[in-house]
Amino acid sequence: MTEAATTAHALPVDAPEVAPERDLMSKFDALIAEREALIASGVRNPFAIVMDEVKGPTQAVIRGKDTILLGTYNYMGMTFDPDVIQAGKDALDAFGSGTNGSRMLNGTFHDHIDVEQALREFYDMTGAIVFSTGYMANLGIISTLAGKGEYVILDADSHASIYDGCKQGNAEIVRFRHNDVTDLDKRLGRLPKEAGKLVVLEGVYSMLGDIAPLKEMVAVAKKHGCMVLVDEAHSMGFFGPNGRGVYEEMGLTDEVDFVVGTFSKSVGTVGGFVVSNHPKFEMVRFACRSYIFTASLPPSVVATAATSIRKLMTAHDKRAQLWKNARRLHGGLKAMGFKLGTETSDSAIIAVILTDQEQAIAIWQSLLEGGLYVNMARPPATPAGTFLLRCSLCAEHTDEQITTILAMFEAAGRSVGVIG
Repeated sequence: MTEAATTAHALPVDAPEVAPERDLMSKFDALIAEREALIASGVRNPFAIVMDEVKGPTQAVIRGKDTILLGTYNYMGMTFDPDVIQAGKDALDAFGSGTNGSRMLNGTFHDHIDVEQALREFYDMTGAIVFSTGYMANLGIISTLAGKGEYVILDADSHASIYDGCKQGNAEIVRFRHNDVTDLDKRLGRLPKEAGKLVVLEGVYSMLGDIAPLKEMVAVAKKHGCMVLVDEAHSMGFFGPNGRGVYEEMGLTDEVDFVVGTFSKSVGTVGGFVVSNHPKFEMVRFACRSYIFTASLPPSVVATAATSIRKLMTAHDKRAQLWKNARRLHGGLKAMGFKLGTETSDSAIIAVILTDQEQAIAIWQSLLEGGLYVNMARPPATPAGTFLLRCSLCAEHTDEQITTILAMFEAAGRSVGVIG
């Protein structure tokens, strides 16, 4: 008997038919086609920009061309501060390149304790917990605070990390219309009075740069017995008398229960954090999965963050320069006829609103080829049907650079027909 015959004889007569393999990657076919069509049109891929050299907080070399950076969230320009850089070098020499463990095991070094103390000093709060990123901070704190039978109430335009924090937990999720105080009040009024409730807000919304009406929203939240968490990622360092954020600017220091922030914006490095005055806040460390089950930040990173945070406490001149730059750029673009995300220059984010993706790409590429980098954003990162160029001001942008930026926008806008 041949080997083939033996094998065939061994199979049961009624063997079930094997289902064809399902390619789990097929769901990305539409995205692949869209990306290939974009590249085939001759446009540079706006989502894969490589910086060959970074010369400072506001300038880099991209494909061999000196380029002004207007899309980095480096609001206070701390990435090249000499004291910040030296702190990182010293920690690298003293503790090596990484921790090889979570904070709950072997991943807590001297500089992790120090950066949390720097945060307590900066925010004048008793509790501070540092996470590996700002995304992980929201993921961890929201899913840990609100559990089964409780509620998280969030703005419909909340950041992805806030939505993912809700998904990670077991609480019921309630959304209200963006920045709509009346809708927030109405939805809170429908919830059980005895249930625990967490209202999650953002000081500045990152796509359009619009400011939340925190004063009114926090008042509504407290009326309904809610705790309040405010994400101040895009306001830390320059909003408020001490740079703590929009909640400080609006006089809500004693009303907000938790503040979330990031090191990747004004602080100039990477990491995230939550601060609070709640007497039981320290217990979050022992229940938060994104804190317990992830490696801690390298000592050199948290050392740079601690130094930067302490310098931001007295960075009054930098704050003034940032606001001067924001007012000038917003006013100049508005005068040219561009449609902007906000009517007033009360944010360091300035969004130029465009009608479609083709228009957005055309202006974006024209600016990049001329030596200016901005962020191009589109759905799902932006509100439905919104395409925009997002500009992020820096305290280190010079008057000359702002003049150049305005001239480049005017030339690009006219060439595409966005402005007359």
